Amino acid sequence: MLVLFLHRKPGNFIFSFPLIRLNETFGEIHAESGLIQKTRDIFAPGGHLARTLNLESRPEQDRMAIRTAEAFSADRPLFFEAGTGVGKSLAYLIPALIQATDRERQCIVSTKTIALQEQIQRKDLPICRTLFEKVPTLSKYGNFKAALLVGRANYLCGTRLARALAAKADLFPGPKQIHLENILDWSRLTVTGLRHEISPSPPHEVWEWVNSDSTSCNRRNCSPANCFFQRARDDLRKAQIIIVNHSLLFALINAGLHPGPEVKGVLLSDDFVVLDEAHTVAQVATQHFGQRITSYGLDRLLKRIFNPRNRYGLLGRLGTPSDRNEVERAITAAQAFFTGIGEHVLGQRSIVRVHAQGWFEASLLPCLERLVKRLGVIVQDTENESLGEEIHDLRARLVANCGGLEDCLNVAQADSVYWVERSGSKGQVISLRTAPIDVAPYLREGLFRRSTAVLLTSATLGARRDVASFATTLGAESAQTGSVSSPFDFAHNMAVYIATDAPAPSRHSGQLDIEFLADAVAYCTLAFSGGSLVLFTSYADMREVATRNRSLYAEAGRELLIQGSGPSRTQLTSSFAHAGNASLYGTDSFWVGVDVPGPSLSQVIVTRLPFENPSHPIQEARSEWIRRQGGSPFLRLTLPDAVVKFRQGIGRLIRNKTDRGTITILDSRILYKPYGREFLALLPHQNFTRFKRADRDWAFQPLEAASAS
Repeated sequence: MLVLFLHRKPGNFIFSFPLIRLNETFGEIHAESGLIQKTRDIFAPGGHLARTLNLESRPEQDRMAIRTAEAFSADRPLFFEAGTGVGKSLAYLIPALIQATDRERQCIVSTKTIALQEQIQRKDLPICRTLFEKVPTLSKYGNFKAALLVGRANYLCGTRLARALAAKADLFPGPKQIHLENILDWSRLTVTGLRHEISPSPPHEVWEWVNSDSTSCNRRNCSPANCFFQRARDDLRKAQIIIVNHSLLFALINAGLHPGPEVKGVLLSDDFVVLDEAHTVAQVATQHFGQRITSYGLDRLLKRIFNPRNRYGLLGRLGTPSDRNEVERAITAAQAFFTGIGEHVLGQRSIVRVHAQGWFEASLLPCLERLVKRLGVIVQDTENESLGEEIHDLRARLVANCGGLEDCLNVAQADSVYWVERSGSKGQVISLRTAPIDVAPYLREGLFRRSTAVLLTSATLGARRDVASFATTLGAESAQTGSVSSPFDFAHNMAVYIATDAPAPSRHSGQLDIEFLADAVAYCTLAFSGGSLVLFTSYADMREVATRNRSLYAEAGRELLIQGSGPSRTQLTSSFAHAGNASLYGTDSFWVGVDVPGPSLSQVIVTRLPFENPSHPIQEARSEWIRRQGGSPFLRLTLPDAVVKFRQGIGRLIRNKTDRGTITILDSRILYKPYGREFLALLPHQNFTRFKRADRDWAFQPLEAASAS
């Protein structure tokens, strides 16, 4: 997925470059100190936020805002951990808007979750605007513009839609043409042109012919009047704040979309960046600084060129019978290639690491390379410019697939890990994957050496609240760091219970005693009047516990919500919040980002300390790398990652000053293993209660009292 930006024209940039370099003049120093002073005036006790909007003054928020303003002024990286309730969004948005307006720069705000993006758009930015409009000395900042940046594949392109309609008899089987007509009807009503607005959603094989994700969608063919992406691109250029998600941000950085080697800025010239929910940066960046070639994606790409089954595709109108036969041979070769990997490399396993060149026969590459050559000839020979552009675009994608396949088959990069995996509802999709063993060099070049301010913030940046070590692992050794604790009173508002008789995970299967787990989870959730978030580390454990407990919830008239049961993560969280006393079973993604204040989330149950699977290729390769350096993979990798995730999980409970509730831990290793003290030290207080499942009186009064106190 690719997004193009409207960068400042080189001429304009050259004109403005001397101004950017005047940081040492008195005028610039005055402007920078002005940002810091304005930030002090806004956040200080009795400042503009408190007087104008009647918002509570928080010393922690004040300290974060000042440190943020200093980093923005000096164009330097800052890592800042801010506990739950600090109000970190306002602490960086207000200085960012002042800096962007005064210096005519753009601030990119990146988040991991849609929920935080929506909070920034619908709650935090309106607060900023109201503040600026009500304070006369800040009124000029009230006219700021914000834009949401999404992948261009999500936008409808009017030019490509018109072309697809004209060629629909060649591109689509009859039934698929209905979806094209639906898109046409929707295009006359939509304001944004974003695919998620269409109901029912069109199939991928139709949408990819009309979206903006093509070289044919450009300023020569399209304009803001007929293309939603070009319209969004214009809005983007005018915005002071650009909101994006981590996944797209790192995809763009990996694609090399920075403003230039000698130009400061991460994506746009002279931009500065905020990464909220920054504890996920390493994980997301690792996924995007590697390769992913899938059987499904390659098959779909080839069949867009020509589908031999129904005779549709671009070569239905272009090329020769020989060209169409070449596509058919490539499709057959690709199917045989991925089937062979599934049978001979994966077998019954879902994931296998590959180590050396020649791990599988490269018979597919010659077929694809011949097709690439033929498509190049067709592009040169065709007189139909629009079809020629589409062929050129598909050829470029095929070239990228060839390069990725060659890299994967040759295990070409010594600093990367390679593996194959099986996915899809029936395990029918085979993927070739690569990822960097150490992501720090990529982040160092893509973020921290761009001569601009980069703020990374989260409630949990360090495993042991060691923010400096976290910065070093991401390649920002010289970054400034800081932290403030949560202002919430956890000692009075949170009870903690730890099971002393929970069986340790099996040394062979890695699974907990399911009978104990199912019984304990059912009892803890049903003995509690509010809602419970139950966090698992294994899908298999979660599904088995859900199967065993489903009837108990039905008998009690309590709703059971399960990740992977159909509804999206957002839908499940919304249903959980509205139910009031439901139990929500979730795994990996539910340990972070769930924000449900009030009694609907009155208990968080940690079924198992969240250690990552050490046999995953990335964990395995990183462990080997640490051993070669003379270190301990458990102490340097496994334990710190688990501690950060544990902090995130228990942080789901208390989301505002009035929240009360209980943390229940069903893993006795936290008490009996030497590493357990690392987790115990991160509990908001040490006044926890030990319990045994056999003692049925333990739960009722203590838990209810904690909920009602």
